[in-house]
Order: sequence, then structure tokens, then C-alpha cells
Amino acid sequence: MSSSEVTENSAQQGTEPAGSPDRRGLLVAGVVLLACLGLVGYGVLDTDERPKPQAAPTAEVTYEVTGTGTAEISYLARSEDGTATVEKDVTLPWKKSVRAPLGKAPTVAVVLDGKGGQAACALAIRGKHVQRATAMGEFGRATCSGDLLSDDEKG
Repeated sequence: MSSSEVTENSAQQGTEPAGSPDRRGLLVAGVVLLACLGLVGYGVLDTDERPKPQAAPTAEVTYEVTGTGTAEISYLARSEDGTATVEKDVTLPWKKSVRAPLGKAPTVAVVLDGKGGQAACALAIRGKHVQRATAMGEFGRATCSGDLLSDDEKG
């Protein structure tokens, strides 16, 4: 039998010789389907929960600046990176209670304006007075700070 007769016989019997284009297409589609199902299954079964970032523990800190006139005040508030919050041209007296991160030193700094005067800063941590300082004269400065420890570290 010649190859043309085999092809005719195969076509008449409804079977195709191995390696025909239709079978290869089905085989490729089947492999692609299995690969997709594998990826979906991996996504569903991958139950590794990634830990959510925890907020830094904090404690209450009260900053107070007394006096008259205007000043620039900077203080530490709830900021994980420890950067200060700055308020300019603040009319005194001024008071603010914030949550500050443990392990950072809560600090309030006051700088009087060019008119001078007198101002005092005060710092309280968890309701307990920690420090007081006074600024006088043109561009006078005062800084109050303290240790903000956890209950375990206070000993």
C-alpha cells in the first residue's frame, strides 16, 4: 500500500494517523489547561499568611508651653520614624496631649520670635511631670525631654 492509500483508508475509517494536527492541538490545549489548573491550585492552597505590620506601642505624653507672645514649637507625636511635628507662629499659652511611640524620647522645643519675651515648656509622661525649662529674650530657646519606656523597661 502506498502512503496515499493509507491516508485514504484512514479518512474512510474516521481515524487519523498519529501526530495529526488535530491531535497535537488537543494535546497542547490539555497541557496548557493542566498548567493553569496547577497555578490556580497553588494560589488557593498557598495559605502562608504574611504578618501584618504592627503599630508601634505608644504612651500618652502632654506637652505644655506657657508664657505670652508667639513662638515656634516642635514636638514628637505618633510617628514611627521619630520625626518632629512643627507648629509655627503659635500664640501662647499652648498645650497638646499626644500618643508617642515607646522607645523614642518625647521632646518639646520652643523658640521665641524676634520680639523676645519669656516662655516655659513642660513635659508630662503618663500624667507624671518629667521636666520644665525656660526660654527668655529674642529667639530664646528651651527644650524639655524625657524617657518613654514600656512598663517592663521602667523596672
